[in-house]
Amino acid sequence: MTLRWIILTVICWPLLLWQGKRARKLALRLPEAAGPRSGVLGNGEPLRLLICGDSVAAGVGIAQQQQAFSGQLVELLAKRHQVNWQLAAKTGLDSTGLNNLLQQLYSHSNAIYQLDLVVVSIGVNDVTALHSKPEFQQQIKTLLTRLASDFTNPQVLFSAIPPMQHFTALPSPLNFWLGLKAGMLNQALASELKNWPKAQLVYSNLALTADMLAADGFHPSAKGSRIWAQILAEAIVSPKTKT
Repeated sequence: MTLRWIILTVICWPLLLWQGKRARKLALRLPEAAGPRSGVLGNGEPLRLLICGDSVAAGVGIAQQQQAFSGQLVELLAKRHQVNWQLAAKTGLDSTGLNNLLQQLYSHSNAIYQLDLVVVSIGVNDVTALHSKPEFQQQIKTLLTRLASDFTNPQVLFSAIPPMQHFTALPSPLNFWLGLKAGMLNQALASELKNWPKAQLVYSNLALTADMLAADGFHPSAKGSRIWAQILAEAIVSPKTKT
């Protein structure tokens, strides 16, 4: 995968550069979903949940948080739990930006924050910024180290970086090139998570279709968010029973 990406970069770099600049210029700018970013829902066993990350977690392209990924995931988990949840997400965040955001939100000296589960959506902006595998892996290590030390060592689920070759907003060969880069960073993410027993990477084998994307052809639609929330919910294991 890395070799193919390097070869394509060498052969097509002027075209890729032009397509990248044009795609940014023509991109449809959609707002983050409106609505609450924290709350309590459900009546079952307590579950303290943090959803964090980039524009996907923030619900870009969807009108309300209830229909976005966070709202749909909380609703599914609330069928079995009393979910005390918070969303910490912002458009444009890469892995470094996410670490900085969590540092800003949870920076009280010597505090230990009570969390059972963290769901992370990050990586697309690392792909578009062309961050290397070692750079990305180091930021993931930093994130997990902080969660293990300052957040009562919760279960952590990472959404795999989506197959960007299927983003309808991206022309060919730019889409294929970014798809290869996404696969490379997913490899780095999987490699790092092997060192963390309470962390896992969640993939989907479902084909990414046009109706699973928002109007910008880049972010998930309400349908795509619902499908991904269902996949994440099925992957979650209660922190009290996981071995």
